[in-house]
Amino acid sequence: MPNIVLASASPARLQILRRAGLDPEVVVSGVDEDAVTADSVASLVVELARAKATAVAATVDRALVVGCDSLLELGGRPFGKPRSAEEAAAWWRARRGRTGTLHTGHCVVDAATGAAVTATASTDVRFGSPTDDEIAAYIGTGEPLQVAGAFTLEGLGAWFVEGIDGDAGNVMGLSLPVLHRLLGSVGVPLTEVWPASAAG
Repeated sequence: MPNIVLASASPARLQILRRAGLDPEVVVSGVDEDAVTADSVASLVVELARAKATAVAATVDRALVVGCDSLLELGGRPFGKPRSAEEAAAWWRARRGRTGTLHTGHCVVDAATGAAVTATASTDVRFGSPTDDEIAAYIGTGEPLQVAGAFTLEGLGAWFVEGIDGDAGNVMGLSLPVLHRLLGSVGVPLTEVWPASAAG
């Protein structure tokens, strides 16, 4: 079974992979995200995922490295992690009753061969209309300060998400269907990365 390395410090991504039968090693890339540019939000998340996976692949042997990056796009503007509680609160006030698109870039690098494949998954997120007091209470939990777009689907932020159109896993940071396709593109069937008990 190939060694899987997750080039991300995201607890949500790690949890998704573990629930899907994998137990990846975590190696954080240390990539300077501000130095990566692209002409659209959807392209930017792919370039960030590629930069992270490539950086980690250069430090490991014979492993499949999975890199991801997520940004919320609303009104043509990218929203990553807020820089302050005030910024997070302003974002939430501005998005009440609106729909944004959560883009996650995915990259798989075969460290043994250097082969790299990428894809983007995009999911529309329909936001509710929390009150100012609810926004302040949510920001006070600290949760939105740690995540792209200042919200989660799997945590407290779910109170303020009316619905989604697309893959829920993608909103949480990693789309398993996309990862499935990327593994196939580098010649690794899913049954090779699942543990024997899961693959039967």
